[in-house]
Amino acid sequence: MIEKLLEGIEIDWKTLGEVASINRGRRVTKRELSPDKKYPVFSGGVTPMGFFDNFNQEANTITIVKYGTAGFVNFITEKFWANDVCYCVIPLEIVLNKFLLYYLKNCQKHIHSLVTDAIPAHLPTDAISQLQIPVPPLEVQKEIVRILDTYTELGAELTTELNLRKKQYSYYREALMSFNEGEVEMKSLDEIGEFQRGKRFVKDDMISEGVPCIHYGEMYTHYGTWADKTKSFVSEELVKNKNLRVAVKGDVVIVAAGETIEDIGMGTAWLGNNGVVTHDALFSFRSPLNPKYVAYFSRTKHFHDQIRRHIRSGKISAINAKGLGKAIIPVPSKDEQERIVSILDKFDILTNSLSEGLPKEIDLRQKQYEYYRDMLLTFPKDKLEA
Repeated sequence: MIEKLLEGIEIDWKTLGEVASINRGRRVTKRELSPDKKYPVFSGGVTPMGFFDNFNQEANTITIVKYGTAGFVNFITEKFWANDVCYCVIPLEIVLNKFLLYYLKNCQKHIHSLVTDAIPAHLPTDAISQLQIPVPPLEVQKEIVRILDTYTELGAELTTELNLRKKQYSYYREALMSFNEGEVEMKSLDEIGEFQRGKRFVKDDMISEGVPCIHYGEMYTHYGTWADKTKSFVSEELVKNKNLRVAVKGDVVIVAAGETIEDIGMGTAWLGNNGVVTHDALFSFRSPLNPKYVAYFSRTKHFHDQIRRHIRSGKISAINAKGLGKAIIPVPSKDEQERIVSILDKFDILTNSLSEGLPKEIDLRQKQYEYYRDMLLTFPKDKLEA
């Protein structure tokens, strides 16, 4: 049993400097990097800053960032060049590489607390080398690594499955929204419906109860293809005083501004019984079409290819109703619209739902992993607040 694994074992506590060599990487400049070169160069993030023609670290090396995202623990699974802003941690024989990795990950919060307040903020060599590390017997380390690897692999398998399903979802969404010439009627959005632009309110106006509202920034992070409840609200007084505009059930709320062109035009079908106040960087689109059908169409490549030429680029990209209205949408029968929506709803739940589908399963696996990681890496006389 996992609970009995640590019973009665003796734990030696040593510093990180005693159980591993801690080496800083070597600087390379951006001018020396090229996407055509072979080895990734890691600095402070989870992705490489570029590629170099040589490597200075072997695969499966633990890194800890010294500057920038100071204290961040990473694990590089291929040969790479370590830049001079990160430490490379190479364990000695008394500590297994993966055991040390899991323990350092479990101490991530504590390691971040060792970062100085100086400018630039950094993780001092002395501080990281004095970090206290438990050293149980090697056979215990091996079993802890085996258990945690199992949970990590389960999460990775589910994430891979989710990415495959998302690709499949995207493929079917494009296919279901494509029709042969003459197969269905084709109309521009402004032929079949009308747009209403929201009116300005700011984040400070939003409250926890009141009239439902959607701020354009929430469209990127909170809302999917449809919604019947909102994250935020505004007061009735504000709605009246500013004469704010309201989308009603069956309208599609569409993003009209954002930092990237790809965000523009993304739609969410509003299915709530009460109206919803919309921000001035949003349009609501009202038409006789199935609102979910319109929302799914607004997330296709075909739609974005049409509106891209009408988007004004700059620090903030934006589009007006005239530009959106020029997009041509296929108009199949209502029954066909419902059939398409029914198929895409199933994919949407599988790939995006936090209460059902793969995202929920991944979240549960992550919590399960964190629970056992905490249990297995909390040792008697633990000197850290992990």
